[in-house]
Amino acid sequence: MSTKTLLATAVTATVLMGPALAVAEMRIGITQNNVGVDSYQTTYESAFIAAADANDEVRAVVLDAGGDVARQIAQVDSLIQQEVDAIIIWPTNGEAVIPAVRRAHNAGIPVVVTNSNIAEQGFDFIRSFSGPDNVTQGSRSAEIMCDKFKDMGIENEAKVVQISGQPGYTTAIERAAGFEDRLPEVCPNVDLMETQPGDWNRERSQQVMEAFLTKYDDIDGVYSGDDNMGVGALNAARAAGRDGIIFVGATNFSVGYDAMAEGDYWGSIYQSPVDDAEAALLTAIEILEGNDVPFLNYFDTPKITQDNMDEFTRPVF
Repeated sequence: MSTKTLLATAVTATVLMGPALAVAEMRIGITQNNVGVDSYQTTYESAFIAAADANDEVRAVVLDAGGDVARQIAQVDSLIQQEVDAIIIWPTNGEAVIPAVRRAHNAGIPVVVTNSNIAEQGFDFIRSFSGPDNVTQGSRSAEIMCDKFKDMGIENEAKVVQISGQPGYTTAIERAAGFEDRLPEVCPNVDLMETQPGDWNRERSQQVMEAFLTKYDDIDGVYSGDDNMGVGALNAARAAGRDGIIFVGATNFSVGYDAMAEGDYWGSIYQSPVDDAEAALLTAIEILEGNDVPFLNYFDTPKITQDNMDEFTRPVF
């Protein structure tokens, strides 16, 4: 059953019970990573607010850390002082937020981590992680790239560079690890020459790719931690007249989907920010209602390439 269906079922059940049996209002606070940095996070916030507004039992306190760890820690402390019933956190840094998460746990407030997990040493202080399996995403991206190299007959000589996300950010670490671990398993002779951070930013990633193009005469493939960065790298290659490079990302943005349709970008991983937001809210609701939820509450993120992209709708972000 999809997250949307589950959420709709929960809302419908509340209506059918009627006011006499309705549970007390649930006050759920969320502190997000950085809404303005990309369209995925902007769409996530809109979807979260819409899902909360659709449930009469939920009152949401929606905050944004703007990429600032200190601000996010202050926001968690503020939500604790407000005595919200549950806290959802999209961490700005998987390690730095652990003391704040511990304080919420000690205050008896269940914490759900969304989209990008905190570091493992903080697992004792959270009730659930809701989001994608980022290691699997990186692994699937490696498989997409290797399969393409095999189709081209260059799997024994291809040279690859990687543009990772923000340093210290769990999603960036996990996607890079998934890619780096899986690539030598499926294409042992492919050479991953260098990795540099693109900070989830298209312009920054274009600059990183420009430096790669200057440094390396031969680049057969580029893996980027998301399509926003991947398209930045593609733009650099286009400007330099470097054709024939295979671009693979993770989290298929609309710009990546369009570049795939144009034949310039090979593949990615399909991930919906709407599903992401609704899953996080539903996980918090399930916890507050006393239901069991998985500690790692993943939703599926399938492979998308030029070969099967017609099976997927164009991303809204």
